[in-house]
Amino acid sequence: MTTKKKQRVKEGKGGTVQKLTGVAPVNALVQRILGRTGARGEVTQVECKVLAGRNEGRLMRRNVKGSVRVGDLLTLRETEIEARRIKRITKGVHS
Repeated sequence: MTTKKKQRVKEGKGGTVQKLTGVAPVNALVQRILGRTGARGEVTQVECKVLAGRNEGRLMRRNVKGSVRVGDLLTLRETEIEARRIKRITKGVHS
């Protein structure tokens, strides 16, 4: 005789709400491409404009993995944290 335990599942207030942040994902439009970053250049840093939510209209820097072009839509889980600027290193010039 085996007894099955029922799991209790907690559901949030709405299906699209994130578990960690408590805020729904927000779309952002890529305005310009700033450069490549990462150990092998696999990440692209872009400047994007937030289209909705608390930070609507804000331009922010984000790192994107994968192919991205100007005019693409990004889906952001959060809009509070901005990516660090890429360090510009020029060959032959030491500062």
